[in-house]
Amino acid sequence: MAPERYCYAFEEGDGKNKHLLGGKGAGLCTMTQIGLPVPPGFVITTKANVDYLESGGQFPEGLMDEVHEYMEALEKKTDKGFGNPENPLLISVRSGSALSMPGMMDTILNLGLNDETVPGFIKLTQNERFVYDAYRRFLQLFGKIGLGIQDEHFDKIFEEIKGKYHAHVDTELNAKALAEVCDRFKELIKQKTGKPFPQDPWAQLVMAVDGVFKSWTGKRAVDYRRQFNITPDMAYGTAVNICTMVFGNMGTDSATGVGFTRDPGTGENILYGDYLVNAQGEDVVAGIRTPRPLRELRTDMPEIYKQLEQLRHTLEQHYREIQDFEFTIERGKLYMLQTRNGKMNAWALCKTSVDLVKEGLINEEEALLRIPPDFLEQFLHRRIDPDAKVEPIAVGIAASPGAAVGKVVFDADRAERLGNEGEKIILTRIETKPEDIHGFFAAQGILTSRGGKTSHAAVVARGMGKPCVSGAEGMDINYELKEARIGKHIIKEGDIVTIDGGAGAVYLGAVPMVDPKVSDDLVMLLQWADKISRLEVWANADTPEMAAKAREHGAKGIGLCRTERMFNEADRLPLVRSMILANTPDERKRWCDKLLPMQRQDFYDIFKAMDGLPVTIRLLDPPLHEFLPTIEELLNDISRLKEFSQVMYSLEQLPGTAMMIDPELYKLMPSIETMTREFSEYKTKKLDQKLLKQKEEVLRRVRVLTEVNPMLGNRGIRCGISFPEIYDMQLQAIFEATALALRDKIDARAEVMIPQVCTAKELEWVKERAVRIHGEVEKRYNVKIPHKFGTMIEVVRACLRAGRIAEIAEFFSFGTNDLSQATFSFSREDAENKFLPIYNTEGILRDNPFEILDVMGVGRLMELAVKEGRQTRPNLKVGICGEHGGQPQAIEFCHQVGLNYVSCSPMRIPIARMAAAHAVIKEKGRAVTKAL
Repeated sequence: MAPERYCYAFEEGDGKNKHLLGGKGAGLCTMTQIGLPVPPGFVITTKANVDYLESGGQFPEGLMDEVHEYMEALEKKTDKGFGNPENPLLISVRSGSALSMPGMMDTILNLGLNDETVPGFIKLTQNERFVYDAYRRFLQLFGKIGLGIQDEHFDKIFEEIKGKYHAHVDTELNAKALAEVCDRFKELIKQKTGKPFPQDPWAQLVMAVDGVFKSWTGKRAVDYRRQFNITPDMAYGTAVNICTMVFGNMGTDSATGVGFTRDPGTGENILYGDYLVNAQGEDVVAGIRTPRPLRELRTDMPEIYKQLEQLRHTLEQHYREIQDFEFTIERGKLYMLQTRNGKMNAWALCKTSVDLVKEGLINEEEALLRIPPDFLEQFLHRRIDPDAKVEPIAVGIAASPGAAVGKVVFDADRAERLGNEGEKIILTRIETKPEDIHGFFAAQGILTSRGGKTSHAAVVARGMGKPCVSGAEGMDINYELKEARIGKHIIKEGDIVTIDGGAGAVYLGAVPMVDPKVSDDLVMLLQWADKISRLEVWANADTPEMAAKAREHGAKGIGLCRTERMFNEADRLPLVRSMILANTPDERKRWCDKLLPMQRQDFYDIFKAMDGLPVTIRLLDPPLHEFLPTIEELLNDISRLKEFSQVMYSLEQLPGTAMMIDPELYKLMPSIETMTREFSEYKTKKLDQKLLKQKEEVLRRVRVLTEVNPMLGNRGIRCGISFPEIYDMQLQAIFEATALALRDKIDARAEVMIPQVCTAKELEWVKERAVRIHGEVEKRYNVKIPHKFGTMIEVVRACLRAGRIAEIAEFFSFGTNDLSQATFSFSREDAENKFLPIYNTEGILRDNPFEILDVMGVGRLMELAVKEGRQTRPNLKVGICGEHGGQPQAIEFCHQVGLNYVSCSPMRIPIARMAAAHAVIKEKGRAVTKAL
């Protein structure tokens, strides 16, 4: 059933309904209704696009009747006629979805021009050059969007005409040259489509709307939505905005520009942006000409600048948000063409959030909701070392902060391929276009020779948090030769460069970098977050250095200290291997005794770093084979030893044999000592039959320990029960380290975590040994040693038997990596390398369950375990320490099911703290909505 209507005039539309009107249409409606200067127009809703797509590309019934009705109203408002040769109404046809997707969909300007309206428009404007400039722009846009002709064909013709008339830039072409461009463009259209360019403005409008509708399913739009996880419930379909044309290319009293109500790179409260005199809007965002900073408009057009200053305050007061707006100045009159929430980097977003609270425009919770938790990763990027003695080879515009190192690649397709193969890439272009978006995703940073801070490259890079240098001065790029020249420097594709998006600098080679620092604004925001969060954020940390970093980022404890990471040090691995390969318990205990002081010191140092905060220590978990050489390595060693033995035997026999065969040959031979010098290491280390036997014995033991499926084999608690000497040593090290720390006035709070438990009987077995060892250490050190005893929940049966397990365990910590593997019966390594990408592409699974927590399966197991565990032990402490512990959606779920804490890598702690606050605020919002 058709909706009540598909079209809304700017005076009619509800500016809060972005889902229906799209962001651009909603902004135009709002600006019109609050009295800002917006050219007359109307919006075709996203519902029309959805109905179009669902009907297989057919306009919904009644749509064009409404468009005719609203076009007639537009003619009356403007006192112009659509297709009128003497006083033509020209319009723009622009896309706009509910969420901003800059440059991802299509726009057509100057629609309504044809061979009949061009002469009348020339007479009306008295500016022949301007009219032919507008006509050639329309022909190219219409040819590309309405007829599917690639830009490069039009660009080639345009460059030929520029060469013919010796013009370096398009503004140097006169009316005659531009009229020739128009004729050539019309010839191209006929050649490519087999039909002449459509002269009927109504036919043009139908084809333009159709082209904009189709752009919703275009590759770059689809790629963009996939990259930023824009789902249909967030934005589905594009609106079409039909707006009366105003022209910034009518002379020196005309201009076009893009502005921000505050600096999107720093958050500074100043009017910020770019503009071009005598240009249309696409010239600014496409980077075709390098624009001028908006502050210079104070000199060029002081009255207009004053109006923009007032407008920015009006926009911020209304939206209570930083705005990114587009404007055109036509013969000294200002028009607003678009406003949307400004895309900023993390530094600017945090500063403006704090500033808006101080200015009374928003409250603390609203400030926190402005910060997407994952966005804080930008604070974790490295920057150029300020002490580095390096000189840039080029300086452009600092378009998006941060620094990046990579190989120069001039083509977006190649950048995508190499980036996906693991190469570090700097996408380098004259200017970027929306078609290059897939190259952005794969690149470390973006470098362009043209464009400003509001060019396509800058806006998209800023939104992604990727470094960008635009308008690099003096950089001449030759795509055919795949090289860029900057003065005396020639950069070939594949050469390494470093870009600094904060300074606009370009360097040859890889430049030294330093770790980033968290801003004061972020510190304040995270303090606000902690005030309202129920979930605490702990850290996964295995060393004192990691523990210190975690504490610096605000961790309230360590939720996972992996003891096996401590075994990999060069001085310990031989001891660990000997311990594992021991043939008897006594032999194994001797090696454990050697490891004990090392483990004890590890734990002491971590307790010292976390003084006063809990430290959850997981006893040895991974399969033992991970510490051993592989069977293949051992077979190779044995083969080499046998070869050495044979060679040595031959060398020892050779001199005597040679003497018997030929005395003269013997005189020419070196002595036996000389011949065997290169085997001195072999001899001194006695790599003989004894070592060969030792290697063969190791091979035998490795074969005994080898398992068909080691991840489900003798690991974790199962290994602890099989080889109790290992867990006894670790328990003793933990309790002794705690005792020593307490003696030194360190508030050590150990929590012992047993991995891979599937039955309470396993925990009981370890608990008995822990109680005994704990008592022995307390007696020996004469000190009370506080501690907690718990388990990691990573086995499906443990979730189902949580009530019984909670009789022994004082805390649970979900290991969702293994729990996800067990729930899905996926081996993570095989799944991610083989079939998971196909599952995601085919829609069988929406997300990779090892990246995004599976709340429908794994989540239900967690919820059951929490419920049943707390029925047994009401004060049961529950956390999560898998990789999901730092993932915002998983954190929101953990909040909902009542966990006490999440534990993640130290560098993700700020992200987790912000996500924990978001969970509370969203819960409040849902409660209010439900109450209403």
